[in-house]
Amino acid sequence: MRIDKFLWCIRLFKSRSLATEACQKDRIKLNDREVKPSAEVNIGDRVALREPPIWRVFEIVQLPSTRMGAKLVPEHMKEVTPWEDLEKQEIARKVKADSRDPGTGRPTKQDRRAMERYKGE
Repeated sequence: MRIDKFLWCIRLFKSRSLATEACQKDRIKLNDREVKPSAEVNIGDRVALREPPIWRVFEIVQLPSTRMGAKLVPEHMKEVTPWEDLEKQEIARKVKADSRDPGTGRPTKQDRRAMERYKGE
């Protein structure tokens, strides 16, 4: 199975074209080597996905035949990313969220309803 199709089937990407683009931009590694979207994956291979600031690593347990539901994904792959890397990613998320000023960005549902009441809708 092609790696771009595999990444889409196990729900790491919303579309196959996004998975293909990630391969072309060297954000995907197969067994520690950068790959093209057409690279073939096999059971036991390790797939690394770049999610700044870390590389998330997955081991292929079984190849899916088609795109599957989220509950079935653990049967086909297991995450082997080191715990330290996952902590580093969580810290980076919190720092990014803290750096944003409150009230900026998309309005919350409560804010939207208040604006609608103000406008008389």
